[in-house]
Amino acid sequence: MRFLHTMVRVSDLDASLDFYCKTLGLEEVRRIDVEAGRFTLVFLGAPENPDAQVELTWNWDPEPYSGGRNFGHLAYEVENIFESCQRLMDAGVAINRPPRDGHMAFVRSPDGISIELLQKGGRLEPEEPWASMENSGEW
Repeated sequence: MRFLHTMVRVSDLDASLDFYCKTLGLEEVRRIDVEAGRFTLVFLGAPENPDAQVELTWNWDPEPYSGGRNFGHLAYEVENIFESCQRLMDAGVAINRPPRDGHMAFVRSPDGISIELLQKGGRLEPEEPWASMENSGEW
């Protein structure tokens, strides 16, 4: 048995690709448009681990999605959690659970999917502004 992917439904494919690829740093691995079913599947992978994929499912006919937190979360290991969070924050992403401990942070996608960021190789020494930053929203 081997892990293939995790699927999340998205309401705005362009906004989701902007978040997951441009802002978070994943890369598009493949795309499948299914005209008969009126949906598009976009598979994304991290550059250093492209086989562990996220499948974005976009249904062409709008439908409401709620409770993104019910999904749980996606987790990615990052080289430097403080630099990663700063890059995300500079791109307008709220840091819902800041990396106060130098180890873990949470953000959310445009569809409310929780994304956990974990520091590679163990905790970094806590530093400001992260050490005193409060949680915001849900994560």
